[in-house]
Formats: sequence, C-alpha cells, structure tokens
Amino acid sequence: MSINLVEELRWRGMVHDIMPGTEEQLLKESTTGYIGFDPTSDALHIGSLVPIILLVHMERAGHRPIALVGGATGMIGDPSGKSDERNLLNEEQLAHNVAGIRNTLARFLNFEASEKNAPILVNNYDWMKNFSFIDFAREVGKRISVNYMMAKDSVKKRLTGEAGSGMSFTEFTYQLIQGYDFYHLHKTHNCMLQMGGSDQWGNITTGTELVRRMNPGVEAKAYAMTCPLITKADGSKFGKSEGGNIWLDAEKTSVYKFYQFWLNTTDEDAEKYIKIFTFLDKETIDALIVAHAEAPHMRLLQKKLAEEVTTFVHSKTELDKAIAASNILFGKSTAADLKELDEQTFLDVFEGVPQAEVAKEDIHNGLDMIGALAAKTNFLKSNGDARRALKENAISVNKEKVKEDYLITEKDLIANKYVLLQRGKKSYFLLKTQE
Repeated sequence: MSINLVEELRWRGMVHDIMPGTEEQLLKESTTGYIGFDPTSDALHIGSLVPIILLVHMERAGHRPIALVGGATGMIGDPSGKSDERNLLNEEQLAHNVAGIRNTLARFLNFEASEKNAPILVNNYDWMKNFSFIDFAREVGKRISVNYMMAKDSVKKRLTGEAGSGMSFTEFTYQLIQGYDFYHLHKTHNCMLQMGGSDQWGNITTGTELVRRMNPGVEAKAYAMTCPLITKADGSKFGKSEGGNIWLDAEKTSVYKFYQFWLNTTDEDAEKYIKIFTFLDKETIDALIVAHAEAPHMRLLQKKLAEEVTTFVHSKTELDKAIAASNILFGKSTAADLKELDEQTFLDVFEGVPQAEVAKEDIHNGLDMIGALAAKTNFLKSNGDARRALKENAISVNKEKVKEDYLITEKDLIANKYVLLQRGKKSYFLLKTQE
C-alpha cells in the first residue's frame, strides 16, 4: 500500500495499542477493518468522531472500512469503562437508535459507493437474531475459558468492587458476542482488523482469539488496534459543554454551538485536537503550530480546527453561517444579518442575555422606546435613564442606532418573535413577544 496507515495515525497521536503484525498486514495489501458503534442513543456525539475518522483514514489509505451498528450488543450494554449496569433498551427504542446512527454514519462514509474498497454498513442483530442460546453456548462459549474472560480489566474491576457492585451474566457475555462479530465479519467479508477506543482492547483481543479458535487447522489472521481515549488538558471530560454532550446532529447541538466548542479549546488541547480531528497534513499542521506560538492571541489553531471540523461534520455552507453568527457579537453586523439566523442559532448566540416578554399587541401598535427600555421591561432602571441613553445615541434596536421617537413594530421582529436591544457595545437585552 502506498499510504502507511499506522504511520499516519501514529504521528497524529491516534495509536494506543497495536497487535504485532498489524502494520505489516496493512502495508502488504488492501485490508478490511471494522469499528462498532453501540446504539445507546439515536445520534452520535463528538466522542464518536474519532472512530468515524479512523474509518475515513482507512478508506483514504486504500483499505475497506466496515461500520458496525450494534443492534444485538446494544441490547446488552458494554461494561467497558462502566461502573454500573446500563438500563436495557426495548426493541422499539433500539430500532429507532440504530436508524439514527445509520443516518449519521452515512454522512461520512458513502455506503452506496462502487469502488473496491467502498465502505460497508452492517448491523450485528442481523446475524445474532436467529442464534439460539444453546447454539451460542456450544459454538462460541466453549471456545473461550472463563479464566480468559475474567482476566480482562473491564471484568476484573467490576468483580473486585473497584468499579460498581459486581457484574451480571448478561454483561459478562458481552465480550463473547463482540468477539463473535469479528468472527462473522472475518468469515463473510474477510475482515482482518478491529479498531476502537483503548477501553475496548479486552473485547477486541477476545475477538482475535475467537477468530483463531473458530478456524482450527487454518492460519486465520486477525489483528487489533486501539486509539487513546480523548482527554482535555485540565483532566475534565472531552466532548461535553455546560449544556451537556456536543452532538453531531444539528437538531441536538446547533452548528453555531458546535463551531464555538472547537473555537473555545485551550492552546494545549487545540494543538492535540488538530492532529486527531482534521485531515490536514503534517507539514500544514506543523506550520500552523509555529505560527500560533508566534501570535497566540490570534488563535490560529483554534480557528482552523473549528473550521475544519465544522466543515467535515456539517458542510462549508453551515460553517459560513456559524462564522456569520459568531461575528454578530463582535463584528459590524446589521439587522439583516440578524434576521438571517434561524431561531435556535439566534437563541444560542444570545444565550444568557436577560429578556422580558411584551404583548404582541404592543408591537402591532408600535412600542415606543421608553416602554421598550424601561417602563415595560426594566432593561434600564428608569424612564429617565432610558431618555439619557437615547440622547447619548447609545441605544440600538437589532444592531442599528435609534432615537427616542423610534417605534418598534412587526418589521423589527427576528424569527417572528424577538427584538434585540443594546446599550453601548456589550449590554444586550431580548424582547420576546407573547400572544
């Protein structure tokens, strides 16, 4: 192969554990590899960006990626890195989640492509649904000893009480089912590699062992590679903001908020993340790191990181909208710029800004500025304060300066319900209409 996938991932800081022979196999020929995604939700958050990017790197290097959605394993729950048993999902919720994850993955990997190494999408429920317990116990259970399974960290920690209070038989069997996935994909797609986060090493190596033991007398090749779990420099959990998870779905996390998450990373994190979450080459990234060090206040790393990841996840068009929304607080934006924002983005931009409700009828009749600033809203302390601020030319409606005789009407409404008031450069207030 012309591109050394392991070397590419190594300089990016994306290799944690790798089984001997893996790099040689990937250099020798186009190889099929897979990563599993558990449907614990109907969408993926940015923690899942790393496995998605690994699969994209595989395809770009000429290998064939398989994305596995765990319709079967999702019914059990992976104990890796967990201190307590997960609540089991019902079939209806699981089917909904699987469909949502399929849709997300299809944005990054073209499962309809016709190239020899075109990505494949599979659901392990398809081959597990007709597997009886007796058949599974005979065909799979007898191949791996309990001693081998108990030696895995994810099991040991739960059984010794280091994490949580023991482990059910259901969760104990998880590594066997995941291992069987590898065997099935090895048999049906000649899949030789499984990748995942470093917390998956135990489950993945059980899979390589199962491939070998279920192919007696044959030199069955099966390899494993994991990526470090992403952390923040301050030790806090990656992928969360004050409002919770950062999702890859714009309906759950607006593109503006998504863009801001990357823009607000620390220098130390940005230097690490730009290697992991973008496809920029080493030369470009090294030059960016040098330029950033010379002028940290310009935040070159953060800006490039935010641009690249937002374009990859959402599109260049959505990136441009997010940048335009970001400039509203700091740039010379107009009422027209404000009115181009959808309601969610508008609320995200002005999150935390104090607001007051005014009757739609007041707007319909024309709301005078004294009423808007003081009498009906208490944005300013008194009518006298309002008059002084207006005389000083310090008041703006939707980013445009107004005088005392200005009337706020329906033409000023953003998303048909908001008006943005501003005193000076930084003091904002939202009027929200009510029926």
